[in-house]
Amino acid sequence: FNATTMVKVWYEPPPYGPGTALNRPSYGHQAGGTQLIQQLSRRPSGLLIAGACVTFTALAYIPVMIREARQGLPFTLSPEYQAAQRAYMRYHNMNPIFGISSREARAADEAH
Repeated sequence: FNATTMVKVWYEPPPYGPGTALNRPSYGHQAGGTQLIQQLSRRPSGLLIAGACVTFTALAYIPVMIREARQGLPFTLSPEYQAAQRAYMRYHNMNPIFGISSREARAADEAH
């Protein structure tokens, strides 16, 4: 064995880029993928994310809209419930500096 003999080596990189496996495909879309996925991947990512957020927000609001159309507002927004909640908060002296238990708030409620 001669250590000074130079051998020519042909390096062939992995088929899906550096750091990928030789025996399985890479992650992401393939050349045979759908046309829609390829078009979306070429668009600016900020616009795509904003569009997805708007779409999913609209889809999430549909059940809320249906419930409000059937039942109206929640019972916690009725004037009687809010008056009882204010009385409870005053009784327990909640938020005494600037809130419902402050001198200004008590004076404003007594004026009504």
